[in-house]
Order: sequence, then C-alpha cells, then structure tokens
Amino acid sequence: MRIELVDGDSRAVIARRGAELVHWSVGGQPLTWTPDPAVWPAVSPILFPVVGWARDGTVRVDGRAYPMPVHGFAAGLDFEVVSQDGPQVELRLCDGAETRIHYPFRFGLTLHYRLEGPSLTVAFTVENRDERTMPYALGIHPGFRWPLSGEAREGHSIVFETPEEPSVPVIAPGGLFSEERRPVPLDGGRLALTDAVLAQEALCFLGVRSRTLRYAAPDGSGLRIDWEDFPHCAIWSRPPASFVSIESWTGHGDPVEFSGELADKPSMRLLEPGEIGRHAVRYGFEAPVGEA
Repeated sequence: MRIELVDGDSRAVIARRGAELVHWSVGGQPLTWTPDPAVWPAVSPILFPVVGWARDGTVRVDGRAYPMPVHGFAAGLDFEVVSQDGPQVELRLCDGAETRIHYPFRFGLTLHYRLEGPSLTVAFTVENRDERTMPYALGIHPGFRWPLSGEAREGHSIVFETPEEPSVPVIAPGGLFSEERRPVPLDGGRLALTDAVLAQEALCFLGVRSRTLRYAAPDGSGLRIDWEDFPHCAIWSRPPASFVSIESWTGHGDPVEFSGELADKPSMRLLEPGEIGRHAVRYGFEAPVGEA
C-alpha cells in the first residue's frame, strides 16, 4: 500500500513498508531518484534503532548479543497508518516479535509527513514504552536526483550554512568508524559534487555546526534542507549513479574495536521510561530565480 499526498502541483508518495518516501515532485519535476536494484534499490529509507553498521552485525544489551542489520530494521517493516488528512500522513511502528529478535525494547516510532507547496517536512517521535532506559539512533537517508535539473551532473554542490571541518572519518572494513581522518575539498561551507569526491565511502560530517544546507544546481535551483536535533550529516552516492543521498543522523556506525553495550556506543540517545525523543527535517525546493 502507498499513500499519495498532494498540495497544489506538489506530490509525494509514501510506502507503508518502512514509511519510506518513494516519490517527491514539485511542478511536475521529480526530485527523488528512481531506484535501480542494480545500483541502490531504495529511495529514502528510515534508519532505526541504529545508524550504520554494528560490529560483527550484533549489538549487546545486558550482556546478550542480538543480530542487527545495517541501519537497523525499520526500513524492512510495515508501518501502521495512524491518520491521513489531505497533504499529511502519520505512520507508526511499534515493537513486536519481529523487532525483539534484534532489539529487546518496547518502543513506538512515529513519522509525520506534511506536504506544503514546494516543501516536505518529516517529523519523528521515538517513545520509550519500556520500563528501563532505551538507547536508540535515528536517521533518514533520502536519495535526490543528480542532476537535480538539466542533463549535466557537473556544477552541483552542497553548501552548508557555516564552514565545516574539512575532513571526515575514514570508514574501516565492515563499515566501522576509525580514528583516522581524510581530507574533504570544502571551500568554506561549499562542497563541489564530483564522482571523485564521492568515489569512496560516505562523507560523514559528525557534529556539524550548520543546521541547514542547500543542494544547489547550476541553473540556480536547489533543495534547502533544515534539520532539528540531527547532529550528523552524511553525503553518499555510487558514482556514476544519478543520485546523491543527503542524510540526517543522530548516531553513526560502531567505532573500530567497539564491543560494549548498545547504551555505551558513542552518539546513542538514551530515553528514560515514558520519555519521547523528537526530531525533524524539512526539505524545500527552490526554483531558479525568475521562475515561479
């Protein structure tokens, strides 16, 4: 089942499986990429209850090991449609037999999509329904068209709100985060997108200063992305594929040699019983100057 949201000439389609945005267009212009199983079969997966890879594919809770897929399990499960009202929809995933194999906590994960003209907002709530402290990480992994407009991929860039650290962690085998860093050709806050820049693993900007960025095309059009309570940003592609993924994360993959409890993993959020975590991302399409 898929849910269609329409507001004026803007359209978004959300799948129940993974509560995934599978299409977004403004004025008839598609902004999200069309999945290719030979390259990347997803469009905008939701990452929960971990982001990235767990060492040896397992997490540990109270001394017991649980298998954990990369980026968690939420993307592979069907969400319940809680409500739909015109150009907005709310979907929820709760714990059950399938989730407790990987994550022994009672939780509620709710997504609220709202389409408003050229903007799409995704709000998240994470609820601890357990009787103990619950660790979690959350992320959204949207793939946008590259080129965003026109036929040329050259000339596109990511422009952060403020200058960022011009280096990122080196990702070790198994998707683990090493202490080694590699340089990124940032010019202040601007990163020119090229196949060479994105030829290796994702560029993971941990602890970004910016709270907004712009994915800019040469014709002046672009996507403005604003986030609330997502401290990390990752840029990823599979050159020469026609997409760039601009990801918002609260957590990240396991550090090299990490073998501790899930609650002790760096950048995990800890919710007390009954507590709720709130996060949001807003995507806004900006047409070239002079176009309405």
